[in-house]
Amino acid sequence: MESTTVQITESKLNQGKNNGKPKIAYFSMEIGIDERIPTYSGGLGVLAGDTLKSCADLNVPIVGVTLLSENGYFYQKIDDEGNQIELPFNFNINDFLTLLPGKTSVVIEDRTVNIRIWHYLYKGVNGYIIPVFFLDTNVEQNTPTDREITKYLYGGDNKYRLSQEIVLGIGGVRALQSLGYKTIDKYHMNEGHAATLTLELFRQIKDLDKIRSQCVFTTHTPVAAGHDQFDLAFAKPMLGDMLPEEIIHQVTFENRLNMTRLALHFSHYVNGVAKKHREVSQAMFPEYSIDAITNGVHTPTWVSDPFQRIFDRHMPGWRSDPYTLRSAFSIDKHEIWDAHMDAKKKLIDFVNSRYNVGMNYDYFTIGFARRQTAYKRPDLLIADPGRLKEISAKVGPLQIIYAGKAHPKDTSGKEAIKKIFSFKKTIGGKINMTYIHNYDISIAKLMVAGVDLWLNTPRRPKEASGTSGMKAAHNGVPQFSTLDGWWIEGCVENITGWSIGSSDVEEKTSDDEIDKNHLYDKLENWIMPKFYDDRDNWIRTMRSCIAINASFFNTNRMIQQYVLNAYFM
Repeated sequence: MESTTVQITESKLNQGKNNGKPKIAYFSMEIGIDERIPTYSGGLGVLAGDTLKSCADLNVPIVGVTLLSENGYFYQKIDDEGNQIELPFNFNINDFLTLLPGKTSVVIEDRTVNIRIWHYLYKGVNGYIIPVFFLDTNVEQNTPTDREITKYLYGGDNKYRLSQEIVLGIGGVRALQSLGYKTIDKYHMNEGHAATLTLELFRQIKDLDKIRSQCVFTTHTPVAAGHDQFDLAFAKPMLGDMLPEEIIHQVTFENRLNMTRLALHFSHYVNGVAKKHREVSQAMFPEYSIDAITNGVHTPTWVSDPFQRIFDRHMPGWRSDPYTLRSAFSIDKHEIWDAHMDAKKKLIDFVNSRYNVGMNYDYFTIGFARRQTAYKRPDLLIADPGRLKEISAKVGPLQIIYAGKAHPKDTSGKEAIKKIFSFKKTIGGKINMTYIHNYDISIAKLMVAGVDLWLNTPRRPKEASGTSGMKAAHNGVPQFSTLDGWWIEGCVENITGWSIGSSDVEEKTSDDEIDKNHLYDKLENWIMPKFYDDRDNWIRTMRSCIAINASFFNTNRMIQQYVLNAYFM
């Protein structure tokens, strides 16, 4: 049975409350629960959606809380010079969500901000239903400014951001209580954006130990600058009485309210999203105990149709138990290759019809798609055009497909997109290349299944986890990546993929020049020759990706670890 959405009825809403069983509330600024609902920007939101989907598949009693983000993150257009143009994302809310009766409110700068609540139900493979609640301040009683708070994901200035976090955290707790969820056992904060929920719990309970017993925090950011923080002189008027003096010392750093420290202070369980990320986070916050639960992806969502048919024939039950995929070793290699080519043709047809670039089904195709920002080094592959052309001429034809959005304020990320477009023009037709606009879940599904090699080039140690390579592995596509994040755990050299740069995972930072040369050397001498000249072994690698990596790096395994380590301990 496929996971699906369901029509909302009062009985199903009650079912979502899990009939009095222990309950978890999962708070995330973005949740990509449905590819048609643009309330996500990238990996964090897609992970949140995959998490809730696996909870539904495993009958875990959880509810999701997020912001509506009425105009999405943004709709991306790119002109011929590679300039990113951000437009509002227009979607009809009523086609996907149902508005619930009743409202709640928060106070921001002494103003009452009213919040209405939209509702979505997700049904897992066994029929278990998970409710997801979307908070919306576009309410007539609010001021024009306050009606905009939940318009854009990560939009605006610091005031806009903190207003959103107040609505999500404080408003989210109140919204759940207004809906009858009065006995939540665990509040799971997916990143520090939701940390203000602890302030509402403190206002109501006043018992630090009790609050800590209820709170779980997952940090995703290995870079200090990535943790939200606000000057106290700015934050205090915004929060008013919700920020009591007795906790300010514990939750501030350099006279700033630090949302990560706020979440850490009130949580009994904290985790990073890969083993290496735990080490980095522990070094950043040595006074707290930080565990590791490596991320995963929701298997039924990310397995392409051709591979779903193979898995159904050979490994029944894989949707509810992805560990079954370890049996992929027994699948005939011809079946693996035929399924891959079906998925590849679908991607190539999409690219050719949209961009008229004439890509070839049989050419070796590299995919690179993620948020475009400097530390992910999207231009590393194209840093030496001459070398890349030599490799293509010597070993076999090469095609490259890029996709990804840069944050509207990320100048370096936007410049990276322009550099890719410039390279595309100057490569002289030797290498066929395209850039897919407005990267989203639907395009990601095409790419992770349809390319031959998934490329990831983060500068260590800035990749907390990364999940796109896990999605590729579910479709037999090997990853070629820096040893950072999950790839330290998932890379079995020349078996599940290949590493870029030093194999010393304790090395502090990446060297761009060394990594570039290493990337080209492996493409020329190992990866592309294996694809073109040793197809049997290439398919064996594809099969290993499924059996070794897909069977482990999935959200079912991840949720089971959360249940054992964080939720019901």
